[in-house]
Amino acid sequence: MADVYTTYPCELCGSTDFSEIPEARVYTNNQPLHVCNRCGFVQVIARRSPERIAEVWSKELFGAGYTANWPAVKARMTYVADTADQQIGLKGKQLCDIGAGEGNFLKIASKTYGAKVFGIEPSQANCKLMREASIDCFEGTIEDYRDSPKGKNDGKFDIVTIMWTLENCNSAVAMLKAAHSIVKPGGHLVMTTGSRLLVPFKKPLSMYLSKNPSDTHSFRFSASTLQGFFAVAGFEKEFVNHFIDTDWMVMIGKSVEAGKKIEWKGGDPKKVRDFFKRWHAETAHYL
Repeated sequence: MADVYTTYPCELCGSTDFSEIPEARVYTNNQPLHVCNRCGFVQVIARRSPERIAEVWSKELFGAGYTANWPAVKARMTYVADTADQQIGLKGKQLCDIGAGEGNFLKIASKTYGAKVFGIEPSQANCKLMREASIDCFEGTIEDYRDSPKGKNDGKFDIVTIMWTLENCNSAVAMLKAAHSIVKPGGHLVMTTGSRLLVPFKKPLSMYLSKNPSDTHSFRFSASTLQGFFAVAGFEKEFVNHFIDTDWMVMIGKSVEAGKKIEWKGGDPKKVRDFFKRWHAETAHYL
């Protein structure tokens, strides 16, 4: 049965006014990438269902030459845990990691920093690994967990983490709002992504984009658009790391009461288009 794709408005601001980033097709098997002409958010606008994307990641992509046991992956998880501990403290906190993978971050958060941990993960194999490591977890998406008896009956968490996951889902807003629903009032969201924009080029564009199905990595963030997503979902930004000279952007937000308006600005779509144009021109010879 053929996959069903739906064309969506801008995930951040709801506009249907897009410009394509033509340079992307060179690196993505001719799959288009767009920027919103209202808020500057970069996204794949034709996407499959959340369940189908989760299935592709867990059964087709995750584990194909990748493991969180790589030293570089462990290092970045330790960086996030240490940053979160310095900014908001982890010891004794109830922490839920959405898209927990093999549970390596949760091991670091619990064994080194004293957090009480829980994982949400769609991969059956990864959940098995977490349970073998005595990490409590839920097999499914954050939306599955939120709507499940366990999600409705469990207490809320002090901290929710989403690391290298938000860019890979069907709806960033839906994931963040679901995260807001499971965090305590005044609790925190720790969000980490390598898909940051408007920064010095640290790698060729061919290593930033992918020939995988485009909706398995639908979203690309600048600091301003990520802060916009925090605001829309009910999180007030408290911290962002010095992402310009690292490979990762770490943003921490505090949960605010429902209905409180948080101001955000988005970005300049022309600057985004120029950014990709220059990136292609300066690194295409690495193809």
